[in-house]
Formats: sequence, C-alpha cells, structure tokens
Amino acid sequence: MKRLLALLFLFNLSLAFSQERTEKISISYDNKSFEDILKTIEHKYDYSFYYVAEWLSESLLSGDYIDFAIEDVLDTLFKNTLLNYYILPDKKIVVTQNSVIYNKLPEGFFDTERTLVLENEDYESDNVNPIFNTEEKSNKEIKVPTVRIGKENRNSNRKFFTISGVVKDTKSGKALPNVAIIVKGRNTGVSTNLNGYYEIDLRPGVNFIQTRNLGYKDTETRVIIYNNGRLNFDLNEEYEQLDVVVVNVNKDRNIKDANTGVVQIKVKDIKYIPLVLGERDILKVAITLPGISTAGEGSAGFNVRGGKADQNLILMDDAVIYNPAHFFGIFSAINPFTAGDVQIYKGNIPAEFGGRLSSVFDIKNRDANTENFSGEVSIGPVTGNVVLEIPLAQGKSGLLLGGRATYSNWILRSLDEPSLQKSEASFYDVIAKYNHKIDNNNNLKITGYLSSDAFKITSDSLYKYSNKLVSLRWNHKFNNKHIGSVIIANSGYDFNIEFDGDANDDFDFGYDINETEVKLKMKYNFSSAHKFDYGISGKLFDMKPGTIEPRGDSDIQALTIPKERALEGAVFLSDQFTINDQLQFNVGIRYSFYAALGESTQRIYEDGLPITDASFIGTEDFGPNKVIETYSGPEVRLSGRYFISPDFSLKGSYNNTFQYIHTLSNNTTISPTDTYKLSDINIKPQEANQYSMGLYKNFDDDTYEISLEGYYKRSENILDFRVGADLLLNERIETEVLQGEGKSYGVELLVRKSKGKLNGWLGYTYSRAFLKLDSEFPEDRVNNGDYFPANFDKPHDFSAVTNYKLTKRFSVSANFVYQTGRPVTYPVGAFVLDGAEYVLYSDRNQFRIPDYYRLDLSINIEGNHKIKKFAHSFWNISVYNVLGRNNPYSVFFVTDEGQIKAIQSSIFSVPIPTITYNFKF
Repeated sequence: MKRLLALLFLFNLSLAFSQERTEKISISYDNKSFEDILKTIEHKYDYSFYYVAEWLSESLLSGDYIDFAIEDVLDTLFKNTLLNYYILPDKKIVVTQNSVIYNKLPEGFFDTERTLVLENEDYESDNVNPIFNTEEKSNKEIKVPTVRIGKENRNSNRKFFTISGVVKDTKSGKALPNVAIIVKGRNTGVSTNLNGYYEIDLRPGVNFIQTRNLGYKDTETRVIIYNNGRLNFDLNEEYEQLDVVVVNVNKDRNIKDANTGVVQIKVKDIKYIPLVLGERDILKVAITLPGISTAGEGSAGFNVRGGKADQNLILMDDAVIYNPAHFFGIFSAINPFTAGDVQIYKGNIPAEFGGRLSSVFDIKNRDANTENFSGEVSIGPVTGNVVLEIPLAQGKSGLLLGGRATYSNWILRSLDEPSLQKSEASFYDVIAKYNHKIDNNNNLKITGYLSSDAFKITSDSLYKYSNKLVSLRWNHKFNNKHIGSVIIANSGYDFNIEFDGDANDDFDFGYDINETEVKLKMKYNFSSAHKFDYGISGKLFDMKPGTIEPRGDSDIQALTIPKERALEGAVFLSDQFTINDQLQFNVGIRYSFYAALGESTQRIYEDGLPITDASFIGTEDFGPNKVIETYSGPEVRLSGRYFISPDFSLKGSYNNTFQYIHTLSNNTTISPTDTYKLSDINIKPQEANQYSMGLYKNFDDDTYEISLEGYYKRSENILDFRVGADLLLNERIETEVLQGEGKSYGVELLVRKSKGKLNGWLGYTYSRAFLKLDSEFPEDRVNNGDYFPANFDKPHDFSAVTNYKLTKRFSVSANFVYQTGRPVTYPVGAFVLDGAEYVLYSDRNQFRIPDYYRLDLSINIEGNHKIKKFAHSFWNISVYNVLGRNNPYSVFFVTDEGQIKAIQSSIFSVPIPTITYNFKF
C-alpha cells in the first residue's frame, strides 16, 4: 500500500474542495504497465498519485495523447477498470476502487425530514445518490465475505442496478438450477434457471445475499453494489443428512408466484414414495396432487381439472411425448433417474405454451456432469435402470446416457402356467442428452429419446407401440437483461398390431403421427417492474391414420387411409408486471393459427343436417400443401397476486386455449391403439375458458404450506362418439363423432409439511366434469341434450403422502388414496321387438362403479453417509395395496343363460410386496 496515511488524510480534505479543470498534458506510451504510466505522469507533470498497487491491472497498455486535459487521459485509462479518481487542487490524485469521492454531500443530507424520506423504499430522486459503504456491527463470530460489484458513476441517479451470474457446484462445476438467491432483510429474491443463471435488481450500497439449495451449504455474502455487474457463486455439498422433502418448491414460491395452479415436483425425492412394483414414477406422484387424477388403476393418461386425457401437453426437453406410459399405464415412460425438475401448469398456462386445453407437463432432463464420471444403477423386481454421466470436455461438455428395460418376458416364460408362457410383456426406453458450454454467453443442448413396448396377452395378437423424439436447444445471452433460445424438436408416435389367428385373416395394422416444431423464445428483463417473455413458434403435423396389410395368404384386403397434414403456429408476448411489493400481474397474449393442408379429398355434407352418410353430397380435392381450412384466435393469459401479509397471498387467473388435434378413442382411458384426428372442414378445434382463484399461506418459517384454490372451466367442440362408433380404418370418421360442450368446476386443498422428521402432504379435490351433446336432430342428441357426467368424473379425490424419519438412515413412508368410483352406463331393463330381445340401458354415465381406496407402505434404508466411498446405496422395501382391496378397474356386462350379469375387472387385487436396490457413484 502506497502512502496509506496520506491517502486517508486527503480523503477527508477533499470534502472541502471541488474539482476544477487542470492543465493539458501530452503523453505517449507503448506496451507499458498501468503503474509505469502513472509514474510517467508523476515525473513529467509533477502530479502525485495515491493508490493501492494491487488494484492496478498487470496488462500492458498503449496510447498517444497530445494536449489533452489530465481528466480526459485518466478517463480513458480507467474506462475498463473498476477504478475512479479524484484530483485535489495541489495536483494530488486519489485513486479509489469501485467508489467515487464526492466534494459535497447530497442536498438535505442533514435534514431530518429528508433523511426519513430517504429510508422509504419507494423514494425516487433525480439527484446524484452517493453510495456509502456502511459497516454493520454484529455479535456473530461467523465472518461474512465482502464483494464489491461494478464501478460507481458520479452522474448516475439510478435507483436499481442489475446483478447476474451463475451458481455452480464447487466440485463438479455443474450449473445448479432452482437455487434460491435471497436478499436478506428486504423480502425479495429470485431462483436460478435450468442453466444455473440468475438475474436480480438491487439497490446501490450494501446488500446481504444468501443462497439456499437442498443438499448444499447455505452461504451469505456482503455485496456492495456500485453499478451493474456479475457475481457467481460456487456452492459446496452439505453431506449431513437433511430432512426429507418429498415434493418441494422454491422458498416462498407458492405465495410469491403470480400464477395459479403451478406445481413443481422434485424428482430426486420421489424415491421415498411407495409405488407399484417399487418403481419410481414421476407421473404417478403427480396424480396424488390436487386437481390431477386418472381414470383408474393401471390406466394411461391424466385428467386435469375436468379435462380429457388428450388435453394435456407432455413435453420432454421441449419435445412432445404422445403416450408417456409403458404397459397400459402401469409404468411411466419417463426415466426418473435422468429427469430433473418437473413443472406442471394446471391453472394459468404461460403464453409460450399452447395446443392443449387443460395442462402442460414440462419435464426437463438433467445436464450431464462435465467434471467427473458418475452414474446410478437400480435393480427392481421387473425392471433394471442404468444412468451414466460422462464428461467429454472438462468443464464444458458432457453426455448423459440412460437406459431402462424390463425382464418380465423371462419371468413369464419361467412360470408353470401354460397359458402365460406364450404371452409377452416387454418394454424399454433409452435417452441421451448432450450439453455443451460454448462460452459464457452460449450453450447447446441436444436430447434423443426412444421408448418401445411389445405385449401379447392372447396367443394371436402382438401389440407394439413406441415414442421417438429429438430436440436441439441453443441458449444465447445477449446481455445481462436479454437472453433467448432457439428450439428445434421432432416427435413421433406409432403403433402396430400383428394378428396371427387360426382363420385365414392374418394382418398387419399400423398407425403413425409425426410433428416437427421450430420455436424462438426470448426473455427480456426490462426493469424490476417489467419482465417480458416473447417469441414465435411453428409446428408441422404429418399423420398416417392407418394401414392394414394381409400377412401371408390372408383374405384381408389391403387398405390405407389417406395421410393428414397441418400447420400450427403462434406468436406470444407476456409481461410480469410488478406494481409494488404487494401486487404483481402476469399479462400475456398468444395468437395461434392453424391450417389443414393437402393433399387430401374432403367429404362435403349438406348444411343444416347431421353429418351422416345420408347428408353426403360430394367431395372436394386439394392438391399438395393447398390450404383446406384455417382456424385462428387470440389466447389470453392473465393472472395476479396480492400479498395480504408477507406469508399470505391471494391469486386469481383467467386463460383461454385452443386445441387443434383430437384423440379418437371410445375407451375410458388412453389405449396404445388410440389414434389422432386433425381438425379439418368437418371437425372444429376444441376451445376452453378457465377461471381460477386461490388463497396461499405459509406457517412457521415455511415449514407448513396450505393452499385452497377453486376453478371453473367451460369448453366447446369437445369430441365424443356415437354409440357403436367404428374408429379404426374409417375414411368417414366425421360420421362417427359428435362435438359438444363441456363444463367442470372444483375446489383443491393442499396441506404440505416440508421440514422435520415427519413430512409430506395431504391433498383433497372436490370436482365435477360434465359433457353436453345437444342438437336439433335426435340422432345427434345424448341424454336428451342435458349435461351428463364425463367418464372421468370423480367428485371426491383424497391423497395422503407421508414420510417419517426414524434416523438419518431409516425412514418409513405411507400413501393412502381414496376416489369416488367413475361413472358407468348400466342396463336397466329389456324389451322384445319383432320377436327379438333387446337390452335397455340407462342414461349415459348415470351410475358409478364402487369407490376406490388403497394403502401402501414402505421402509427406506439409506447406505452410510461416508463421503469417501465408491457408491451411495438405497434400499426400498414396499407393499402396494396393503389392505388387499379388490378395487374395480371397470365393470362390463355379459349375457349368461338368458341373464345379464355384471363382471368386475381389477388390476392389483392383492398386496404386492417388492424390494428395490439402487446405488449412485
């Protein structure tokens, strides 16, 4: 340190003087150090510099100045540094780091009334606001590190500065998502995105910033803000066993977020939840949350807030998955060991998403570790799972590989039961994700995924279906406020039936749908009050509705249903608008447009009559890529949050959505052989309007969380089917379907405890879902045109998911589920007409099957928590359906000796014990 005592003296002396323009100087330097340049000025012009040598850059500089004011030379010299300077009248120059020396205090500095106003957070001034580095006294022995950000500008009067950075794991260098960045004592904060990036607006001066993340040590840093700047955090793992949090959200997010109906699932914590056959299952955990249900045990698809199963958009790394289930929904097709966090939007859907009416499941896979090779292996009673993380370029790129398969075929062939030895039930899924950090402003992520199922319950039919997807995402940071992503994704789904019977009617049946999307998504943090998201997307559908071909010498006639093609696009804009600390809005608009494309032959029906063969009047041909029909409309996304108190908020939202694709299925639940239909001349897109409102409250330092949310939704053009509809290989599918109105409403209660030995949640939903198929024509009318319960209408749905920590290594978990039985249509009588006996059925869905309830228990055993060992292990011993409840999956009717009898089918009617083991290295 150079002449330190003189520097302190001159600092106080400077308050009495004002800076004046000084003499002009001439100086030239070539490849000289910063300190050499200052010494040259001192020697040539008799100036004296006061500074700390460690502040000066070691880089070599060049410059040439002829008759320049000393201020102009120093301004250029200090431009790209954190250094400021102050010139005293006696040619003494004081160099400061970050801060500015002022020669006078702000106006009214000693005025009591003015000083009180300055303490108000909402006060704004046009005057220069000097930044004072005030020390805070503390009795704590823990020393808080101090960091200075930016360079103070003498003429700045900004109220806020933007600080951004990346949070990483110290050991692996891996970016950490969902880390809470909290400003101590100011009731504000943000969380890092999937790339570990955060950005926050802070007041100049001293701020205490804390980081919090499950599994990592909390940190606190004293940050002195002088200007915009960058601050990165490196976090160390906390190896001490933490309390279990089964489903976790960011701190206070449930009350702070302006959106309603948003749920986040922490995938790494679902291992404590006992599920069928010991399989970790993200989507099975989702249905234990309020507002999300399924048609029955072992069924695929989900019903969210009274919506059909095809009204959910399920995304994996930005690409669509059409059927996220293995083996009729008993297993999920989402690998729990590669998946990161899952965001579920069931209320206000962000403007960037569209194409479905009810919900969005946004599933993001983890980035690979770019520092160290690691992996995880799981062995269960019917499946095995292996995940590897392979660094390719140290600290820059890595490859995540995951594979899961069942060995159920081996089990079936080992059984003594002859009828099962020819059966088949196998599936697998594989995933690969490559992540590459190009530089500090660019990174690239590529994901490929394939799932495949094959099953044969009878000896004559083999069913196969598969999902395929690939996605590419390039993230670019323009500056501290503006970031963007370019996304290219392709998704496909297909199924095939190979029939080999005793008669001469063997065949191959196939179906395929493919979509390709290009999307530009931008985020612009305009200010602390306005944060914009905007972008544009386009999607091309290419569908082969069905092909049947004879096998061998079969008498089956070959048939191919003509292809369908369509283009769907959208532009979107949203603003997270903060009015004050209490009130915040999310206002968004999405304008979607759709065009059905040729080549196609469309059947034309007479106006004002039901769409049947009787009203058919001709066809119209459309050439390749010719527009057949277009639909479009605005989709409003509006939500708001008001703080009643710091830990109690009121939220409300409204959104309307369009869906241009429909599922063709007359089953209650999604089937692997379901096909899809694109909107065209005869089938209109579905529409929905949803209103929701809720209260959200946290207790005891966020240990307890409670929310109560209600919703009401109206829908139009919902697809249903005529009695006895023939859906497969039907060129006149519009004659088999009806479109009607839907309505649903409900109340959702969630009580969650996230800390302590006992944790978990209780969820209860009261909901109703109705459909109305009305028309002036009797053949298009169901239940006399009145509303009737939808197939998935279940008024009462209760779930309890709990975990109790006995020790740091041992815990017990329990699930309890209760649901009202789903609707069913019963035969209520018989009549004879022209000598033939016919069955008389009730109104559609007038009755219900028995209620469903189930209890599951498990014991969880962690390996020891030594840091230095090859692998960390975990055992799960569970019993699914402990009570042995014979829950009905469906009820159907047969005629036996002239009597109509009801037959109940069940999936798991006895307790199912399982043991699973996994280790992580």
